[in-house]
Amino acid sequence: MRVGMGFDIHRLVEGRKLVLGGVDVPFEKGLEGVSDADVVMHAVCDAVLGAAGLGDIGEQFPEDDPRNRDARSSDILARAVGMAREKGLKAVSADVIVYAERPKLGELKEKMGGNLARLLSIPTGNVGVKGKTYEGLGPIGEGLAIAAHAVVVMEEAG
Repeated sequence: MRVGMGFDIHRLVEGRKLVLGGVDVPFEKGLEGVSDADVVMHAVCDAVLGAAGLGDIGEQFPEDDPRNRDARSSDILARAVGMAREKGLKAVSADVIVYAERPKLGELKEKMGGNLARLLSIPTGNVGVKGKTYEGLGPIGEGLAIAAHAVVVMEEAG
């Protein structure tokens, strides 16, 4: 068994759509970044890469690579999962915490979990997605940013 951890944070800005866990979220701001800046997918991607001993998202998918400009982060995660498979690893489970003062995630968490399960090729019951606020503290609590932590467990593909 191997365990990988991931984290990502992006600033909320006007004029961008908000994408979290591969879900287009109705909100007045979106996350700033080279790709769609989906912090959930980025955190899970870092966790997959870490478990596979493949470094991090910045090393494998650099900002200056034109393939990553305006890319869907779900495509980036799919590529990372493929890289882990090439090393003989498959995902077993994933757990994610999304830190956002707003918007409230409610039923969107289930959709995010389904997207992650599909990309990781694991049952939806093996994916947890939770939403937490920062109780008004710091940039997340002030509504200036959204962040995510992720843990992914992987094992040798049999």
